[in-house]
Amino acid sequence: MHFVTLTSDWKNDDFYTGALKGALLSSCENASIITLSKQIKAYSVAEAAFVVRNSYKHFPKGTVHIITVGSDIEPYSKKLAARIDDHYFISSDNGIFGLLGDAEEVEVVSIHLDETESIHSFPELSIFAKAAGRILNGEKLETIGVSTQEYKKQVPLRATLENNTITGAVIYIDSYGNAITNISTDLFERIGKDREFTIYVQSKHYKITKLNHFYSETSAGDLIAIFNSLKLLEIAIRNGSAKDLLNLNTDSTIRVEFN
Repeated sequence: MHFVTLTSDWKNDDFYTGALKGALLSSCENASIITLSKQIKAYSVAEAAFVVRNSYKHFPKGTVHIITVGSDIEPYSKKLAARIDDHYFISSDNGIFGLLGDAEEVEVVSIHLDETESIHSFPELSIFAKAAGRILNGEKLETIGVSTQEYKKQVPLRATLENNTITGAVIYIDSYGNAITNISTDLFERIGKDREFTIYVQSKHYKITKLNHFYSETSAGDLIAIFNSLKLLEIAIRNGSAKDLLNLNTDSTIRVEFN
């Protein structure tokens, strides 16, 4: 069986998802199509990259991952297909491949376009589905496009260090309103060296002085910090939404000061 994942900023009442799935099945009838997310914030390449980066490795090798977010920001941009960690990715040239992690081997091609396809307002249907079908049917990337190293690569937002302080940011908010940051367990332990600390959320008004291992260790309404399954610092409110109650969003500042 062949697997295809879809990540988009299309909403439930859009016809785009159904049209793309139909085109994929027409190209490869035995494909299994899985929606990673269709609730990405409109045009947010960084959010789409977070979802794909933390999901794709759990799929079988050879899976094709179609990312439609940001594909119409620059309609004349290149359309790319890539092989990363023995998975295939199809997207517009919007910088997302630079956000998918540091793989040892990356092969990228600029997909061959005819004149009609290059100006189509729905490139996912006219270009992405066709390229995915060819990969699923066993074609090599070099037959689908021209090898290129000239493509956009966004750089992930990194936490910064100054003296005894880590300054990070919220990079993703999950469906519970928990705020996931770019502060990793490794960075926290390397800088902290088992010292006491204070985590400031947005400002000095909201602060946390300990880490929890489980949400259940706290009481309803408690503000907590936890290192999640991704080994990233997460700010949460037990049985509540940190996003709503603390007015958090992506790029909100999270600061850790060690004593």
